[in-house]
Amino acid sequence: MDYAFLLAAAERAAEEHHKSEMPFFVAGALFATFAIAISVFGFKNPDFPDNAGAARGVMSAGVVLMLAAIFTAVYVAL
Repeated sequence: MDYAFLLAAAERAAEEHHKSEMPFFVAGALFATFAIAISVFGFKNPDFPDNAGAARGVMSAGVVLMLAAIFTAVYVAL
């Protein structure tokens, strides 16, 4: 067989199975924006969050965004 033909077929197969990295970029950007916003808000307001419920909400939002970034990275890699 012609090696150029095999190489072209392999390249085409690789292109067909390429997953978009956009979900990872969006999740990562949201997570980074959240982290910066919480940092800025926390420096400006030392009592942030005001109560335990708000603290749990902020932590839960951070965990959800972190897991979204992790899962989208794994999805793109596999």
